[in-house]
Amino acid sequence: MDIIKMARDLGSEIQKQEIYLDMIRNQAKNDEDQGLQELIGEFNLKRMALNSQMSKEETEKDKDKIDNLDKEVRDLYQKIMNNNNMINYNKSRQALTALMADINKILSAAVTGQDPQTVSLEETGCSGSCSSCGGCH
Repeated sequence: MDIIKMARDLGSEIQKQEIYLDMIRNQAKNDEDQGLQELIGEFNLKRMALNSQMSKEETEKDKDKIDNLDKEVRDLYQKIMNNNNMINYNKSRQALTALMADINKILSAAVTGQDPQTVSLEETGCSGSCSSCGGCH
């Protein structure tokens, strides 16, 4: 069997998994949450205003305005991240990311000559070396 076809088949199988479907459902809930979308829009506008203020020449910067915009951006970010739909989405996205990290760990081990059937998927913690890492969290 062609290895690229096998990769495509694996991709199709991942899309059938409940872990993937859960993330898609939670993403849709975020998209449908008007209050959340308004917060995200406001956050983006405030962040752009903050970036604009910070990119001004040093003599033109308004420190009070920067401090106020920074506080507003942080407050909006907290509101977004505390939204139940966003919390659920982030949990499901993290679970899918963990699955993908496991898959990548197996594939990476295989291409370095290890037996893919015996690769341990248990968390070993960060060794500090990204060369042996399957991805953060």
